[in-house]
Amino acid sequence: MSEGEDKAASGGSATLLALNPPETAKSVPLIAFNRLELNEILRVYGRMVAAGEWRDYAIDHLRDKAVFSIFRRSSEMPLYRVIKDPELRNRQGAYAVVATGGYVMKRGHDLRQVLTVLDSKLKLVRG
Repeated sequence: MSEGEDKAASGGSATLLALNPPETAKSVPLIAFNRLELNEILRVYGRMVAAGEWRDYAIDHLRDKAVFSIFRRSSEMPLYRVIKDPELRNRQGAYAVVATGGYVMKRGHDLRQVLTVLDSKLKLVRG
C-alpha cells in the first residue's frame, strides 16, 4: 500500500497546502467601467438593439483599458468599441468610440458626449 492509502485506511487526515501567489508578485488592478458609465453605454445599446441594428456585446477589463465591444452578429468582428483609457484622461480624454477599421470616431472627457456619435436618431421616411 502507498502512504496515502495507508493514511486513508487508518483514518488519518490529509495535509492541505495553501497555494497563495508569491509575495513578490504585485496585484495589478484592472480598469473597469463603473455603474454610471455602463448605464450610459447600455442606454444607447438598448435603443439600437430595439431598432434591430445591434445584437450582441462583450466587455473586456484589461490592465490599461476597459473595452465595450458592440456586434451586429456575435460571429463577426465588433462594429464599434467604446474604450475607457485612464492614461489619456489628461490629454484627449479617457473615452473613445472606435470603428471596425480602427478609425477613432469620437474622443473626449465626457462619456455621454462621446456616445452621441453612436446614438443616431431614428428618422421618419415618408414615401
